[in-house]
Amino acid sequence: MPPPTPPLPPHTTVLLLLLFFLTTTIQQSDLDSDCTNRWIHIRHLPSLFNLDILTNCSETHHPFATNFCPFLTNHGLGPKTHNQSHSWFRTDTNLLELFFHRRMLEYPCLTSDPNAADAIYLPYYASLDSLRYLYGPYYNYSSQHGLHLYNFLKEESPEIWGRRQGHDHFLVIAGTAWDFSQPLGNDPPLWGSSFLELPEFYNVTTLTLESRAYPWQEQSIPYVTSFHPPNLALFNSWIKRVARSKRTTLMLFSGGSAISSTPNIRRSIRLECDNSPKTENTTQNSNPYSKQCEFIDCSNGICEHDPIKIMKPMLHSSFCLQPPGETPTRRSTFDSILAGCIPVFFEELSAKRQYGWHLPEEEYDEFSVMIPKEDVVFKGVSVMEVLNGIPMSEVRRKRDKVIEMISRIIYRKHGSSLGLRTKKDAIDIAIEGTLQRIKARLEGLK
Repeated sequence: MPPPTPPLPPHTTVLLLLLFFLTTTIQQSDLDSDCTNRWIHIRHLPSLFNLDILTNCSETHHPFATNFCPFLTNHGLGPKTHNQSHSWFRTDTNLLELFFHRRMLEYPCLTSDPNAADAIYLPYYASLDSLRYLYGPYYNYSSQHGLHLYNFLKEESPEIWGRRQGHDHFLVIAGTAWDFSQPLGNDPPLWGSSFLELPEFYNVTTLTLESRAYPWQEQSIPYVTSFHPPNLALFNSWIKRVARSKRTTLMLFSGGSAISSTPNIRRSIRLECDNSPKTENTTQNSNPYSKQCEFIDCSNGICEHDPIKIMKPMLHSSFCLQPPGETPTRRSTFDSILAGCIPVFFEELSAKRQYGWHLPEEEYDEFSVMIPKEDVVFKGVSVMEVLNGIPMSEVRRKRDKVIEMISRIIYRKHGSSLGLRTKKDAIDIAIEGTLQRIKARLEGLK
């Protein structure tokens, strides 16, 4: 297999992106679209709020951050996993803002008139801009992250912001809300910026990879996986592969190799997995699995840009464990759904309380398993025993439901076929939910 084509140098990639955004005009989609209550205006922002930020993609500018220059290609989807790939990319989650911006240009109900818009999209790369406050020279000024954007909105065409005081505006943050919620009064500043704590942006709907339970302006959208099909045939081909994959492993856990010395859910899972029998007697009809548990070592982010490392074992597993870590959710949750591996949650905040638009709360029992982490850590409940106790007929029903939901959590490739666009993906559902939320909020202000 030939190696993938080397990515363009960062400055060349950014220049091409800039040329694309400057020359792209608002066009109607070929799809028949009823745009009633769906009009969106993309607010023109100076490039210092988006594309200029991409030029600072290397460790030279942020010595302690990840070098994301190699992943700017394909409008933020990253390089292909190999030259013949059409659907699989080495996608970096931090570049969701760039890709979302690119996809917004394909939205069928764009308007150049902000007064006619039901919502206004701000193409501000907030997460990428935060790096200078987290790692760069502005570390001591993290409480000011976002104020330069607010000043622009108030001073440049102020009537757009002033018409509804930002209630009709929305933006995307390619990060967790926890990283942007440092209290304004912290002195000295702790980790994170204070963007979501700024009163100036309280009215703006913010789409984040993970949201807190209480702020009404935040809404979680799925983590980006590496699968971005350009047409319906390639999407359906993957669905068929997932459906026919032989599940020979009961459960899988991917995470860091270190085992904590203090009791927690990840420690309990690792110990149970490490002590599980390596093979099972497959002649017994009651247990069809040749392996009870598999652990995938993803230490130091080695799985993040290598989908093959986790997709293959997930395709052969019935259940994928999703314990909380530093934050309640993980990208692995959405990788597992993509692979048709039934997610197992250990607290409701991991998904049920966050992703209601994409994973309806009332359907969780149909596609997932919930085992309270307290039962595992402090009451000795065995995860393997619980999962082995689920009848195979129910396992098949849950897997069928997981497969049914794949289209809702993927981010299809920009410029995709009309056939694939008939299936709502993560961005379609996020836009639809944003419009409904903004409409309800504006009606409540009347």
